[in-house]
Amino acid sequence: MSSSANPFAQFEESFTKDGNVYKYFDLPSIDSKYDSLPFSIRVLLESAVRNCDNFHVLEKDVQSILGWTPGLKQGANDVEVSFKPARVILQDFTGVPAVVDFAAMRDAVRQLGGNPEKINPICPADLVIDHSVQVDFARTSDALSKNQSLEFERNKERFTFLKWGAKAFDNMLIVPPGSGIVHQVNLEYLARVVFESNEADGSKILYPDSVVGTDSHTTMINGLGVLGWGVGGIEAEAVMLGQSISMLLPEVIGYKLEGKLGPLATSTDLVLTITKHLRQLGEVGKFVEFYGPGVAELSIADRATISNMCPEYGATVGYFPIDENTLSYMHQTNRSEKKIDVIREYLKATKQLRDYSLEAQDPVYTESATLDLSTVVTSVSGPKRPHDRVSVSGMLEDFKSCLISPVGFKGFAVSPDALKASGEFQWDDGKSYKIGHGSVVIAAITSCTNTSNPSVMLGAGLLAKKAVEKGLNILPYIKTSLSPGSGVVTYYLRESGVIPYLEKLGFDIVGYGCMTCIGNSGPLDENVVNTIEKNGLVCCGVLSGNRNFEGRIHPNTRANYLASPLLVIAYAIAGRVDIDFETEPLGVDSNGGNVFLRDIWPTRSEIQEVEHKHVIPAMFQEVYSKIQLGSQDWQTLQVSEGKLYPWSEASTYIKRPPFFQDMTRELPKLSGIANARCLLMLGDSVTTDHISPAGSIARRSPAARYLAERGLTPRDFNSYGSRRGNDAVMARGTFANIRLVNKLASRTGPITIHVPSGEELDIFDAAEKYRSEGTPLVLVVGKDYGSGSSRDWAAKGPFLLGIKAVIAESYERIHRSNLVGMGIIPLQFLPGQSAETLKLSGRETYNIDLPSGLKPGQRIQVEADGNIFDTTLRFDTEVDITYFKNGGILNYMIRKMLD
Repeated sequence: MSSSANPFAQFEESFTKDGNVYKYFDLPSIDSKYDSLPFSIRVLLESAVRNCDNFHVLEKDVQSILGWTPGLKQGANDVEVSFKPARVILQDFTGVPAVVDFAAMRDAVRQLGGNPEKINPICPADLVIDHSVQVDFARTSDALSKNQSLEFERNKERFTFLKWGAKAFDNMLIVPPGSGIVHQVNLEYLARVVFESNEADGSKILYPDSVVGTDSHTTMINGLGVLGWGVGGIEAEAVMLGQSISMLLPEVIGYKLEGKLGPLATSTDLVLTITKHLRQLGEVGKFVEFYGPGVAELSIADRATISNMCPEYGATVGYFPIDENTLSYMHQTNRSEKKIDVIREYLKATKQLRDYSLEAQDPVYTESATLDLSTVVTSVSGPKRPHDRVSVSGMLEDFKSCLISPVGFKGFAVSPDALKASGEFQWDDGKSYKIGHGSVVIAAITSCTNTSNPSVMLGAGLLAKKAVEKGLNILPYIKTSLSPGSGVVTYYLRESGVIPYLEKLGFDIVGYGCMTCIGNSGPLDENVVNTIEKNGLVCCGVLSGNRNFEGRIHPNTRANYLASPLLVIAYAIAGRVDIDFETEPLGVDSNGGNVFLRDIWPTRSEIQEVEHKHVIPAMFQEVYSKIQLGSQDWQTLQVSEGKLYPWSEASTYIKRPPFFQDMTRELPKLSGIANARCLLMLGDSVTTDHISPAGSIARRSPAARYLAERGLTPRDFNSYGSRRGNDAVMARGTFANIRLVNKLASRTGPITIHVPSGEELDIFDAAEKYRSEGTPLVLVVGKDYGSGSSRDWAAKGPFLLGIKAVIAESYERIHRSNLVGMGIIPLQFLPGQSAETLKLSGRETYNIDLPSGLKPGQRIQVEADGNIFDTTLRFDTEVDITYFKNGGILNYMIRKMLD
């Protein structure tokens, strides 16, 4: 800490414990306003005070944060501040391109005459490999070993590259595959809660843990009182290189929890209720901070479940300030008792330790909302969006309504004469099985949202035990799977004795990773697929995940429902979602009596009793003491020792990206966009799954052609997510989602019109045709463009297709930032205007005037075949404009390193 340069150095205090001197900034003494600040804002303030050097972080940033008022309204009086997170967290899908970019930046710095070894993470970075494993095998005792073996076979190049990165770059920890899901590993192992950094004089400086991550569900760590959120991979790379994040000082919504959850309600039901409520309130881009006596009733795992789904309710964070429960969780997860004592003393000294029962501690919020926990009922969400909550008691009627409703988020437009459609197929057991609309074909206990929570995981185990004891089973064609978020889950499921019952129902452990939740559900049996397709059936996936966008889970599950692990098993036993659990039995017992869901559902107190007995510190110590070792396959990987990566022209996984190919030391000349064509015209809620899908590579796609030309067969294509280190594959996979609805095209899918010729082509082929003609491209889209998972390729891909600007009704926060990071101009229609109101067809020629003196949020004129209209320039800060002038954030960082 450079106190001499810090204008707030006089507020530095210290205490001594166990012979160590601990320094910290005494925030409450800086200004009396501190006591009324939301706890999340206090974390931003501490970072600004500690890092204030009037270069990266300005004194006015500190004053702006201290001046936070409940009257702050985004858009009306935007205040820009700088924030330096304590660390960065990556997963392998988004982490591989970050390491690829770092390796390419080293090459670029060397080519431009600089020292390539300057390119290193300055801010600590952890990368957990969790997105690669797929459910290729299920319902067998060897599914885990087979899936992991296949994962290694498919991803050996990527894993070799990441292991090289772990050696080549300083300050970067890489957690090997098979260890767990990044957010759960973060919660149980990586999170510090309060950082301890060594000072030159032998003392230690204490400050709150905070993190940005390249996965939108980084917010899960807010449940532990660590302020964190998802950013674009491009923005994360800048933070790793020591840059601060430029952000708008947020509104903070207080969300008060009162009462207690009922005996049959789960944390999943609670989070689905909160998600729907906050979506209705419209809290996009805001901080949500939880308070009230009800918070004390929730475990840290329950809080983490709620924080995890923050992207689904649209907020930037869903923050739970640190309390004694947080410190108890640190003890439970085997953190050092001495560290916990130091953390407690620091938090008390800086008034960052919360007592949820004390109203006097309640900050002042921009707005408040309240939820009585006792009103939460058993729920699911779907069939296409995570915030479309449905009570289980209303599920039967809701699904029937979805079948006949017009195509949309709650509709499939099944014609009246097709409502009774069904199909029959033969299974390996020699029996025939019949499926229809509503039949469950995938049931997965998966995802960081729920597998991190012992209450719902043990609840699922107890429900499985009771189901087996009643003689219930699951039809053999339903693809069931259990993918724990860490080895700790397996440990307590085994110790509590429920594993055999889960396996008896087909929920064998299939891998440690995200799996079904990110679309790595693997193949369905061909008999099932053929029956679905032949009869046009709306079949279902039920998963304990956080995302259920159309086309994400599996191409053949048109309806997908998010549910607690208990309900995943219940619907799998039922075999269909159009069931009324109150009046319809799940099956019959050995005596021929009906078995209802209520007969096997464990109560909250039953689950808690098992949890208290079996979730203990020793298992966390056992699992995490070996986490960096990795499997035998990982240990035997041979990697280059050099600091520059030896790129292979033959590799289809890792390729040097072309982003810095023509880069010069001088800034490029700024100019507008002339004679551009619209590549795609899209509607509302276009997700990053639509823009850059992570799932399988279709056999007749441009990406498949590219791989086939290099000698690969379809079985080796793997997924887009696994090939994010290869720009040629990812450019061809941009907008490759089979459910993409492009208004220029004649049908759903990744196709568009090359306007001058009228030819209908694959999107990549059309973009290449435009490139050969020297035609720049734009996109015209609706509301919430880029919602869903944070993906840097959702900006990099369009950049490589030649897209220079996007004109949208509104943007998802992270995606707008990523577009800026790639030098793409985000323009926004004025309020009340849209492509429809302006009568744009998408077939026009577009000219965009870009004045030399760009200012954040200014009006930019667009002309489309004589139709002239104003848009808002969504460069929200001066930093955005600086990045754009450099051709993107990474180009800016390279020039900075050269200077």
